[in-house]
Amino acid sequence: MLENPRSPRVRAVAKLAKRSTRQDTGLFLLEGPQAVREALHYRADAIVDLYATPTGWEKHPDVRERAEQTGHEVQFVTEDVLHAMADTVTPQGIIAVARQFPTGIRDVFAAEPRLLAICEEVRDPGNLGTIIRAADAAGADAVILSGRTVDPYNPKVVRSTTGSLFHIPIVVGAELSDVVDRAHAAGLHVIAADINGDDLLQARAQGVLSRPTAWLFGNEARGLDSEALALADQALKLPIYGRAESLNLATAASVCLYESAFSQR
Repeated sequence: MLENPRSPRVRAVAKLAKRSTRQDTGLFLLEGPQAVREALHYRADAIVDLYATPTGWEKHPDVRERAEQTGHEVQFVTEDVLHAMADTVTPQGIIAVARQFPTGIRDVFAAEPRLLAICEEVRDPGNLGTIIRAADAAGADAVILSGRTVDPYNPKVVRSTTGSLFHIPIVVGAELSDVVDRAHAAGLHVIAADINGDDLLQARAQGVLSRPTAWLFGNEARGLDSEALALADQALKLPIYGRAESLNLATAASVCLYESAFSQR
């Protein structure tokens, strides 16, 4: 059992909270039974190390069973060690270290996608995690990250996806103009979500959303700049019926993706 919170091994795991360490090692941190469970089911090959307190391991027999099936041995740690490793204030007894597994952009378009989410300059980890989760739920084919969008392997992003990180292809570090060119070549209609766009309900009535679509979402505070908007085929906005100034980015993205999912089905 690991008992020293200051040991080199424990510190190495804790450093994965930093983007620079994740970039250098190609590893990232999974926290909690939900994330570890999904990783074991969908990307077991990516898991490098598995850590748990004895109590945490006993509380989740399904995780235990899946780890045994995939040949992953658990390293038991004390509560103090788990706290030192984790990014959260109250870790849930199980964490893992995994290899990053970004998808190549060529692979995404080779699969003939019908629904994509493109995130340009999305900086808030909670927003990105929720968009990935919503894209997964709506049956999107991939999420593509361009510009200075937050790292999808950031611990807060990973937690916000609630396991969807392991279900849907994610492209990292793409150039927006290249993504749009590839989308057009693949026959996708590129729609920018923008507060100054046309009414989404009218577009739905006209059958626009039933087409293969790549949704383009911008920065939380600034939205999409003029150059990004110019790349899109059109811009649409969600109607506001109440007094809210606007919708949170992740909420708006979820609605947009589901509108396309409904229309395409």
